[in-house]
This record gives sequence, C-alpha cells and structure tokens, in this order.
Amino acid sequence: MTQNWTVVPFVAPADAAEAERIQESLRERLLLPQGRIETPATVTGVDISYAVGSRRAVAAAVTVEVHSLRVREVATAEGDITFPYVPGLLAFRELPLLLAALGRLGQRPEMLVCDGYGVAHPRRFGLASHLGVLFDLPAFGIAKSLYLGSHAEPGPRRGEWAPLTEGGEVLGRAVRTQTEVNPVYVSVGHRIGLADATDLAIALSSHFRIPEPTRQADIVSRQVLRDSWRGMT
Repeated sequence: MTQNWTVVPFVAPADAAEAERIQESLRERLLLPQGRIETPATVTGVDISYAVGSRRAVAAAVTVEVHSLRVREVATAEGDITFPYVPGLLAFRELPLLLAALGRLGQRPEMLVCDGYGVAHPRRFGLASHLGVLFDLPAFGIAKSLYLGSHAEPGPRRGEWAPLTEGGEVLGRAVRTQTEVNPVYVSVGHRIGLADATDLAIALSSHFRIPEPTRQADIVSRQVLRDSWRGMT
C-alpha cells in the first residue's frame, strides 16, 4: 500500500514557466533554522536511475540508521518520466517517482537526503527543498558535482570544508567526506541548518565519498532497472 505522507500535494506543471512559478510559490514555505536540531535515528536517502534511450526510470528510497549505517528499509517505484530535462527544474522530472517510492516505505521518514541541491539553486529551491516542503520534514542535498557558485579548496582531511558562495551569499559547503578525495556539495533543503547538514554528511559517509542513504538508493535503483530490462527481453 502506498502511504500519502505529503503535507503539500505535488503539482505537475504544464511547462517550464509554470514550474518556475511553483518553485517561487513553495519557496515561501521554507524554514531554515540557524540553530541545531536533534540528530535523527535514521535518514532516508532517495535517488533515481534512468534507462538509456528510454523514458523508463526507477526511483529508490532507502532508510539507514545514522549511527550504524545499517539499512533499515527499502522501497522502489518504476515508471516513465514525463517532464523534460530542464536545468533548475530537476524536481519536476523526478518527484513523481520519488514520491511513489517514499510512499511505499512502512515507516514515515525522519529526515530526507537527496543526490542534488537544496537552496544552492538559481531560485534557491532545488530538489531537497521541494522534498522537504512537500513532506514538511528536515531535508538536505549532497551533490557530487558543482552546479553553481564557487568555493576555495577545502583542507585535504575528512571533515574539512569550505563555504560555497554566490555573490557573497552562502549557499552550502564543499565538504571533504574522505581524506584526499574530491569534496561533495552540501546544501540545506528545509528545517535543517548547514552545520547539522554538514555533520550528517560526514557521519553518513564513513566508508565512501557518497553518504550511505543515497549510495544505497543508487545501488538499489540501478539493480531494479537492470532486472526490469532483463525481464522485457
């Protein structure tokens, strides 16, 4: 059974202009605390894998215990992507399947993390912010590559970071999750501050550059997609 845990319903836009208007409207709901919040027992990561040359895709939601990194629950959803790829509007392409996967979890997530951005976005409302507002849950993004802004090179050791800025505005951090490995890019989405998001990015990445919730979601979604394509041959 699919759970409906969203507080704000997802609206599918007719075109890019409407999508931008939706982002601008939902951005007014953002809560970006300056202080610390309580560390959750679990974090749920989401990711989506696409079939090359097809509209078919698989989304996965994986809930991981923060302290042990043990996978507690996995859910997936498969379907066709209907919204085109438009820079800055990734959420409208991925959210329908991500929401379906999240809705198949047995337990409502405590916190969400995605392979993407939150406020480090042209309209300060990326995928992590959209997810957080829809569920009214703490959410943040951890991206593998730089989308916008600039930063100094963080120190070489695990846990070191440098501010990610654009026009003097701090949008996130370039964080070294493994010593002498390329940093990841952390930005807040909703109901979490940058210090907490940074600490969790490091805690969830004790073995790999990518945090375990999104790493597992990537693995699961790729495997389901491969199995699905094999089943169609």
